[in-house]
Amino acid sequence: MIYKTRDGKEISGNDGQDQFLSLLYGSLPGRMAVRLLIHPVVSKIGGVFLNSPLSRFMIRPFIKKNKIDLSLYETAAYHSYNEFFIRKIKKEARPFDQNPSHLVSPCDGKLTIYPIQKNGRFLIKQTAYTTETLLRNKKLARRYENGLALLFRLTVDDYHRYFYVDDGRKSRNVCLSGVLHTVNPAANDAYPIYKENARQYSLLKSVHFGTILMMEVGALMVGKISNHHQEAFVTRGAEKGFFEFGGSTILLLFEPHWILPDEDLLKNSLEGFETVVKAGERIGKAVR
Repeated sequence: MIYKTRDGKEISGNDGQDQFLSLLYGSLPGRMAVRLLIHPVVSKIGGVFLNSPLSRFMIRPFIKKNKIDLSLYETAAYHSYNEFFIRKIKKEARPFDQNPSHLVSPCDGKLTIYPIQKNGRFLIKQTAYTTETLLRNKKLARRYENGLALLFRLTVDDYHRYFYVDDGRKSRNVCLSGVLHTVNPAANDAYPIYKENARQYSLLKSVHFGTILMMEVGALMVGKISNHHQEAFVTRGAEKGFFEFGGSTILLLFEPHWILPDEDLLKNSLEGFETVVKAGERIGKAVR
């Protein structure tokens, strides 16, 4: 899999993992195995192991393989793999752009931008979705017609805590049950994963960017989405929550005519590339 950096360089992702998942989701025997693997109970069983001290042996090989600099994090002593996976980064390692008119990334990840059509339809890697099926709420879905969907795909090597992109009034969390496909594009080619996977969403009535719909999507081996707040006034750069082990996704929906994404991100999205972004960096601006 090929990503692009903000300066236009192309980098390759985890080819071995991509090939395995393509085989798993692209073959009949693989899809039969998937039916078992995506059940939430499997992720819960995996979570029990990953929360236990028995999982510590996995930490060092992961750090070495992904070249993780532990000096950027608040602690380097972990009692389980999941404790390592949800490690907290030092604040200075993820500075937030404080210009109030700048839209910032809520997380580390690979970003793609999709226009939402008048009927609420949009495409993710050639798979059709509608805001209504995604949210299971027809009235709310209409609000985002002709707006933009910003999809941040987190792979296992990304930092798995996420943040608010603006000051504003946050609504309660709405939890939608589902299965737990991987969020690798190989799965999206075979299944409409973002409307099948377990997910949570809430609304942020923001100061500068309209009412933003914020959605967290669980994935294979991510049985737990941990959000810190229900209804509350929240601030730009404050931590919203975290995912436990695995790849996962954050989706932001914007109403029409509120934001203008940066040109490089739009260009890369049109060409079919995901762009590597970090939490707190500028990805666009307000247009009102």
